[in-house]
Amino acid sequence: MSTLSGIRVVDASTLFAGPLAAMHLGDLGAAVIKIEHPKKPDPSRGHGPEKNGSNLWWKTLGRNKRNIAVDLSSDRGAELFLRLMQNTDILIENFRPGVLEKWGIGPEVLLSANPKLVIVRITAFGQVGPYASRPGFGTLAEAMSGFAAVTGEPNGPPTLPPFGLADGIAAIAAAFAALAAIIGRNSSGVGGVVDLAIYEPMMMMMGAQITAFDQLGFVQPRTGNRSNNNAPRNIYLTLDKKWVAVSTSSQSIAERVLELVGSGHLVAEPWFSSGKGRAEHAEILDEAVSEWIGNRPLKIVLEEFERAQAAVAVVYDIRDIFADDHIRARGTIEEIDDDEFGRIKMQAPLFQIDAKRARTSWTGRAHGADTDSVLVELGYELEQIETMRTNGEIK
Repeated sequence: MSTLSGIRVVDASTLFAGPLAAMHLGDLGAAVIKIEHPKKPDPSRGHGPEKNGSNLWWKTLGRNKRNIAVDLSSDRGAELFLRLMQNTDILIENFRPGVLEKWGIGPEVLLSANPKLVIVRITAFGQVGPYASRPGFGTLAEAMSGFAAVTGEPNGPPTLPPFGLADGIAAIAAAFAALAAIIGRNSSGVGGVVDLAIYEPMMMMMGAQITAFDQLGFVQPRTGNRSNNNAPRNIYLTLDKKWVAVSTSSQSIAERVLELVGSGHLVAEPWFSSGKGRAEHAEILDEAVSEWIGNRPLKIVLEEFERAQAAVAVVYDIRDIFADDHIRARGTIEEIDDDEFGRIKMQAPLFQIDAKRARTSWTGRAHGADTDSVLVELGYELEQIETMRTNGEIK
């Protein structure tokens, strides 16, 4: 039996944190129904590479979800939604604050219909506060959290990630919050509302910036690939022009690296005994490590670091990821059946439980592919379904 077998989830969110959170829950066995507008499907379907007109990101984002297309702003769409909520454990939505209320299906109405329901509301700025009504995406969270300000070269501009980092972190936080609320509900018998602003989980990932500013007035500068907390920590170019990353977060690893590269005398320096002290002397340490790595091909660098039990990794692109034996052995990439492409590869669920990793049952479904079957399960007659389709209330 899957870990979340018996948990029913409705994903009424779009682009990207909400759908990713629902995907994580579906990966663990929750029964997920994805709701999209009949005429305006999730914009995620138009992001990233396509093959034969089909979006490839959607194959992952929509996996393990049945798909229905309903106009929740219509009277019959709202009634359908309420009927669906009566047998739902977790609702994930990311409409702007006040939208569900305007449609007559806000939290008070939903919890009246199902007091055990957990409602996860994901927005850029949260349900309350001066910015609550503003539109926003993960990019704004990456800026507002302090991430962009500390990312990039010292003399360069603030730098945003080239992918949905804030959305991805918010998705994991939302799935965690949903399950925490379910555990609470199972004790109290009462559900409730989770209010998650996308910038908040991203801000938590920034470490001690809030406390450091509060207590010291410290504002973290941009340091490129270096760290304010330890050194050597950087990327280095090998003799055969391959990039490797080295990290020395622990004291013992730092000592091993410096011994390995022939600069063991630096270990005796008073400043070497702390990460902060090493970070303040990053130029000296980087020079020693860079020179040693730059005079050796990648194969030798990796062998010597492994022999010394020091931390190193090749800077991979996607071709390297596909070729890596360790990634293959752990099943990090899975290959599953797909209606359009036969077999398709994507990242597997995030972790193993009892030495087993969950498997994807199906890839992202077509827009409205399961509308009829879900409505029949809710007690709608075929004639009612056709009337709603004719009226544009469903697809």
